Amino acid sequence: MKQNYTTSVVPITSMRTLAKSSAFIVFASLTSILVAANQEPPANLASMKGSIRIDGSSTVYPITEAVSEEFSKVAPKVNVTVGISGTGGGFKRFCAGETAISDASRPITPSEVALAASNKIEFIEIPIAYDALSIVVNPKNDWMKSVSVAQLKQIYSTGGPKTWKEIDPTWPDRAMKIYSPGTDSGTFDYFKEAVVGKEGKVRSDISVSEDDNVLVLGVSGDQDAIGFFGLAYFEENKDKLRSVPVIGASGLPVAAQTSTVNDGTYPLARPLFIYVNSKSASKPEVVAFVEFYLNKADALIGEVGYVTLPADILAKSNANWKARRLGTQFVKDDKKVDGSFSKIYK
Repeated sequence: MKQNYTTSVVPITSMRTLAKSSAFIVFASLTSILVAANQEPPANLASMKGSIRIDGSSTVYPITEAVSEEFSKVAPKVNVTVGISGTGGGFKRFCAGETAISDASRPITPSEVALAASNKIEFIEIPIAYDALSIVVNPKNDWMKSVSVAQLKQIYSTGGPKTWKEIDPTWPDRAMKIYSPGTDSGTFDYFKEAVVGKEGKVRSDISVSEDDNVLVLGVSGDQDAIGFFGLAYFEENKDKLRSVPVIGASGLPVAAQTSTVNDGTYPLARPLFIYVNSKSASKPEVVAFVEFYLNKADALIGEVGYVTLPADILAKSNANWKARRLGTQFVKDDKKVDGSFSKIYK
């Protein structure tokens, strides 16, 4: 059962509207790239009809929304809708057969695989990029030069410190304001597992939102605030926030950036996915959309602050789509497969 968390005090007009607003600059830049490519669509796309329902991760949303808008220009009779229920919320709909594609900022879980199986839903798993979680503070925070995973666990765990000084005696004796993505988001799930631990509990006196834009507003407006979200959102708001390097395996601070994510030294990085319903994958409009997506992905990823997958992983991803490889590689015998993404994915 999910815990009850303090709702963020930042005004929320509409989650979908705010999410689109936070992704607007990202989307505009992606659109310009796709237009610049100026590729002629196959002749049958113009007359193709149908509808595609997509839901899931707010982190993957800017990519999928931009692709869907461009796809609509070459296939105007195909209606593509993209929701932002969070990874967990998106999988609930996907595993019930309500959507054709699910955006996900983490691999599908054993319980979600079981839910899909109970509804006779088969799927194709397609990694599309790496993302890194950025630990962010207000630019006026001049004391937290770096942070360890152990310190982050202190901050976010039940019974954790209330002031900065309780973490480090050289830090201010002032109360922290702690922000977090909503509990239905893959961002929260990943942070909880990677930082707080499977058996740990996230403290309830934090401000949460499924909309990363709300987190940006909260942290940027309070010198004593700390939060986390995807690297893409930090890149879009780095004029308002400061990203804190995280202590890596070497014992040295590691900044969240493309090079450290690709070389595996940044400790809080994760793959992003789209999951495609196998029955939907027999429909021409879905096939056309997924192939359009994969063909455009390389041009999009860097522009939104994500990290392009290495060439060998991209080749496997494309090959698995073409072969319509069913199921997940991250669950075996009803248990999560442990290990690094690059070693698990084949």
